[in-house]
Amino acid sequence: MTRLKMQFTRRSFIQSLAVLSAASALSPWALAAERRPIKKPIPSSGESLPVIGMGTARTFDVADDPQTMVQLAAVLRAFFDHGGALIDSSPMYGNAERVLGQLLPQADGQRPLFAATKVWIDGKEAGIEQMERSRGLWGVKRFDLMQIHNLRDWRAHLETLKAWKAQSRVRYIGITTSHGRDHEALQSIMEKEALDFVQFSYNIEDRAVEDRLLPLAADRGIATLINRPFQRGSLFRRVENNPLPAWAADYDIASWAQFFLKFIVSHPAVTCAIPATSKTHHMVDNIGGNHGALPDARTRQRMVQYFASL
Repeated sequence: MTRLKMQFTRRSFIQSLAVLSAASALSPWALAAERRPIKKPIPSSGESLPVIGMGTARTFDVADDPQTMVQLAAVLRAFFDHGGALIDSSPMYGNAERVLGQLLPQADGQRPLFAATKVWIDGKEAGIEQMERSRGLWGVKRFDLMQIHNLRDWRAHLETLKAWKAQSRVRYIGITTSHGRDHEALQSIMEKEALDFVQFSYNIEDRAVEDRLLPLAADRGIATLINRPFQRGSLFRRVENNPLPAWAADYDIASWAQFFLKFIVSHPAVTCAIPATSKTHHMVDNIGGNHGALPDARTRQRMVQYFASL
């Protein structure tokens, strides 16, 4: 980024935060930043994480455009200001890691960042090079969590990750998928390997992981990250022009995004959901699910039934 672009971005970023602060003062979520976020423990360590994190697929894969960078910097600041910590990315996501590395220093010098990315390449040495490149792009000393993306060459990379964890080069290790066809293979890995995290898709419409993967994660003491919490936006199209049920307010749910997210994170075996957005108001809405009460088991069934009726 040129010096002129960087100056413009920082100046515009400060201006955008002033606008955001003024808007937040009028928002029902202005108080959210002053409330403690809901947290769940990572089973392998006991360390707690806020239950709403942030994904970066598509949303942070952008060109080096000053206006877009200002917009995404405001998204990051809103995330941290409202109690977020875990940010998930991957080399598969194009420019996302580079963009994160440029914007994270602007968000907050004291941010409680939990940095999570993935290795997505064939070959042990190529994987090591890719992970080191990701670390440089993010500008972090080490990643909190390194995951094997979509099980790609997982045997080779898991050997490396186990060694890196033993050497404190990463804090936690895991494996991911976003495809139902890989659930059987993932289950086998979870049963045999010592993992800190697994990541897969789960939402109020796609509940297949409730049968095997979520119970197995609970039994094995593996933390879970949830991708595609909104089914790539199709959940919002399903409920369009329909009101929230009145009883949603009992669980501090004020939007459909929070309804969907609180359904997910209220599952006992779910650690953190990672919705992605490039819009500040959507981030403030999403992170609102990080506060207040969580539905109990009976209410979760009620949520499923209400959604199915629409």
